[in-house]
Amino acid sequence: MIPRVLIVAGSDSGGGAGIQADIRTVTMLGGHPMTAITAVTAQNTLGVQAVHPIPTAIVLAQVDSVLSDLGADAVKIGMIGSAETANALADRLAGSGLPIVFDPVMVATSGSTLADADTVAAFGRLMRIATVVTPNLPELDALGGEAALRRRTAALLVKGGHRDGPTVDDRLVEADGTETRWSDPRIETRHSHGTGCTLASGIATGLAAGLALPAAVGRARLFVRLALREAPGLGGGHGPMGHGQVRLDGIASGPVLNQVTLPARDVAACAAFYELLGMRRIVDAPPRYARLEASDGATLSVEAADEIDGRPVFYLEHEDPDAAVARLQAAGHAVGEAADRPWGWREAELTDPAGNALRLYRAGEARRFPPWRLP
Repeated sequence: MIPRVLIVAGSDSGGGAGIQADIRTVTMLGGHPMTAITAVTAQNTLGVQAVHPIPTAIVLAQVDSVLSDLGADAVKIGMIGSAETANALADRLAGSGLPIVFDPVMVATSGSTLADADTVAAFGRLMRIATVVTPNLPELDALGGEAALRRRTAALLVKGGHRDGPTVDDRLVEADGTETRWSDPRIETRHSHGTGCTLASGIATGLAAGLALPAAVGRARLFVRLALREAPGLGGGHGPMGHGQVRLDGIASGPVLNQVTLPARDVAACAAFYELLGMRRIVDAPPRYARLEASDGATLSVEAADEIDGRPVFYLEHEDPDAAVARLQAAGHAVGEAADRPWGWREAELTDPAGNALRLYRAGEARRFPPWRLP
């Protein structure tokens, strides 16, 4: 069954965050989004001009309507709207057994306040029933700090995007104290409206699909980073990300055929040929190599024929190439181990029973957005 995600959050009229970002995220990650809208806002990339909380009874009616018929596999909670709604949601979802991702939204990217003191005070009850709470650093401080939150929730994802520095460092602390850390180069852009909403919805979709919490967080982080890179540049302030442009990059639940390398005696001429067909050159390393991108995000490389023994190489991106290699080896296939490559991919070289050259790999951002991508 398709992963079903109930999103409890506010509406963003500018489409960058809130319900609108949540729906796009869940959809792009293969889930079915359902909503209980807690507030209607008038906002754009410059700020929030007005907020109208939805009455608690209507919020609960939306929740009950969804759960009584369609059901859900996970719940994402974002902007609440009022302390009354926060407490009522805690009562309604306690004991549901559903994974709950709680993003304690207090302030919009523009700096506008989205939760009053009474609502923030009521967050404690939601944190106690949440599977994971996902505060950024200002929210973490406002809620009493890491030690206080770890006593109130099962797992805590501390997001480091507000910390200065060349990298973004996030840390997941689970109930048993197990820590998982991620560190990636900061993507410099002002078009980052909705990152927190997108991350939380991505995690909820992963949990709804049966992923373990660290795997759900890892996939959601990758989705956020790709959406940041694809931001369309709308508005005069903190613009929306490009959820709908995320393509193929390690976010699917199974292997994806998204890269082919072709041998060429004249790499420049071959690359120019594919450009005439409408592909975009994204990597150029003459005279040995060029990589081009199709409109759906799949990539095709042309490489000097002697570098790849003069035959095409097909690439399957896999969420866990090491596990895939182990399954092939257990079935009697002689395949090499996966290893980290200088170009940022983890990759295993193998040949199928017909003699075709194949690579199992995981690249994430590095396939379409390597550090040496052409501007």
